[in-house]
Amino acid sequence: MSKETRRYFIEGRVQGVGFRYWTVGRARHRGLVGWVRNRRDGRVEVLAYGDRSVLDGFERELAEGPPAALVQGVVPAPVTPEETELTSTATVFEQVPTE
Repeated sequence: MSKETRRYFIEGRVQGVGFRYWTVGRARHRGLVGWVRNRRDGRVEVLAYGDRSVLDGFERELAEGPPAALVQGVVPAPVTPEETELTSTATVFEQVPTE
């Protein structure tokens, strides 16, 4: 299987509703590594590494979100080569501090 790193910005009511905690659980369940964090502009940012097919399913889950969230969009964004290298050697998916 082919692996890659993907970045997503999740828009809508996604802060203060357990979105990051839920994302960690979903990512770990799928065997992904990387991180999730709140952004000061109200979005949530996700950087995830894993098999393409697994990431496709994860992206669909992000579009749904946890029950209290109201996701209005999942926007893919570029990933730097340095981020790809770091995530490809990561061993866990975790929450990181707000940007």
